[in-house]
Amino acid sequence: MLRLPLTPAEVGRGQRLGALLRRARGCRSMLHVALASPISPDTLRKIESSRVATPAFPTIAAIADTLGLSLDAVRAEIGQAERAVEDQSFPPVTRHPSWVSQHPLHVKYA
Repeated sequence: MLRLPLTPAEVGRGQRLGALLRRARGCRSMLHVALASPISPDTLRKIESSRVATPAFPTIAAIADTLGLSLDAVRAEIGQAERAVEDQSFPPVTRHPSWVSQHPLHVKYA
């Protein structure tokens, strides 16, 4: 199966997800959290290190449940950072009415 390369947004989302899960895990061992989820410790390690940037939803739901995180909180934190990046990448659109009215093809309707 051919996998398409991840977009920069997907990579960033995976990094934010991994960081969130590491913070939520705190001092608990990776093995303990993985077995309680139940997923393999290797899968948890890959998600936390962003080597798996787009894990399956049931996997994230199981890990979040084990860590006591709501899926709404996970989505909000990851989405909030994503919206901040999107807001910085595109300047707001402004209209210049004086430019439009001076354009040679501008037609003013009465």
